[in-house]
Amino acid sequence: MFVLPNWIAPSAIAAAPTAAVCVMTLLGALFGDARHSAAAQGRLDAEYVATVSGIPVGHGDWVVEISDSSYTAAASGATAGLLQFFTSARGTGAVHGTVASGQPVPVSYSATVLDTHHIDEVRMVLEHGNVTDYTAEPPLIPLPDRIPVTDADRRGVVDPLTSALTHVDGAGDPIGPQACNRKVSVFDGRVRYDLQSEFKRVERVKAEKGYQGAAAVCAVYFRPISGYIPDRAAIKYLIALRDAEVWLVPIAGTRVLVPFRFAIPTPLGLGVLQAKQFVSVAQPRALAKTQ
Repeated sequence: MFVLPNWIAPSAIAAAPTAAVCVMTLLGALFGDARHSAAAQGRLDAEYVATVSGIPVGHGDWVVEISDSSYTAAASGATAGLLQFFTSARGTGAVHGTVASGQPVPVSYSATVLDTHHIDEVRMVLEHGNVTDYTAEPPLIPLPDRIPVTDADRRGVVDPLTSALTHVDGAGDPIGPQACNRKVSVFDGRVRYDLQSEFKRVERVKAEKGYQGAAAVCAVYFRPISGYIPDRAAIKYLIALRDAEVWLVPIAGTRVLVPFRFAIPTPLGLGVLQAKQFVSVAQPRALAKTQ
């Protein structure tokens, strides 16, 4: 999750009234599916740049480590370029989890966004895919037209960072239709939503440093479940959107794919979050088990 102002998660859409900014929310959540097994041995160090109509507006770093028994992911980001004239914001996010029967299971998740005017914090504790405790400050305003989040909405979910890990079963090339064509259920501390992906094509990508090779390009569709206001223009925009894409590439030594590029049309032009550096290394099993 690469946090830029009002882009941290769909909870920003539920809370913020400015559609031109809110439709960029999905740039702050790297999409994927963590419902399949992810036992592996690898580490990723990546740097991303966010642009709108080719103009730099933010940057972020992402580190992922995966072993046989556990995984961690940490992200940080900040505004950059032209956007800094309007707001200065930075944020961090982190998740830690176990790998049970090959499946990543989030245990704890946190996210903090700071800008000139306020601090936004989310903390969650999860057990077997169910949220057992969470805090979100400030909380969403209890408006009568907001769809309430129920206890059932916080079961069978993953956090936004875990949702960025896509495991592909089998022993063949993971770059293909099997990397897409799936759904993930996400709770970000305020809003419960589903992300559906469909395979579109395979592209070649090249980072300035690190990965160069094939990427599976998936269409991404957003469906809010609860915690949002149906009449908000930004929500309607995202529900109707059919042109968002995520480009997935593998972490070395694993069958786990993560986003190299995410693109979404906005009223201000095409919004893109793309890896500038994507360095992943396979780790020997003995080393990974000690971490």
